[in-house]
Amino acid sequence: MSEITIPTAVLDACVLYPAPMRDTLLCFAEQRLYMPQWSDIITDEWLRNLLKNRPDLKKEKSLRTIAQMNSYFDEANVADFEYHIPTIQLPDPDDRHVVACAIRGGATIIVTKNLKDFPAEELAKFDLIAQDPDNFICDLFEMDKKNSVKAFKAQLISLKNPPQTKEELLETFRNNDFPKAAELFAQITE
Repeated sequence: MSEITIPTAVLDACVLYPAPMRDTLLCFAEQRLYMPQWSDIITDEWLRNLLKNRPDLKKEKSLRTIAQMNSYFDEANVADFEYHIPTIQLPDPDDRHVVACAIRGGATIIVTKNLKDFPAEELAKFDLIAQDPDNFICDLFEMDKKNSVKAFKAQLISLKNPPQTKEELLETFRNNDFPKAAELFAQITE
């Protein structure tokens, strides 16, 4: 029996920034539906923007979140990719580090809400695709429904402050750029 190969995906700063989206994506990674990747540049970017937009949040708490992510997913933080940057052409040169991280980490997917910043023609040169988070989660669901349901249930159980019902979590999905995924999980009766 051959082992199923799961995809490796770089999570762009824009999908790690909102806590509900980050939590969903990492719950799916915890169920080994895919291998997540990021870099110090990516985590610095979402942290910097979060603290700029939410001065009420404490930097130390967010740094603990990043440390926990790096500890739990101990192979996720990709380093030594900068030499790839000059070979990449993107509409915004400041996004080249994301592609370089994916190349170095052997990823096949970049999960981002900024698809226009990652043209398919350029990514194809590196055997990469960019995917929005909703379609990414839906594809994981289609690939492995059983473990996707486990990921959803694990996320629901983890929500303790405040706890949420299934319907409330589905509403969180809808409000956080996962509308198609919300419809898939709304049909789960188990």
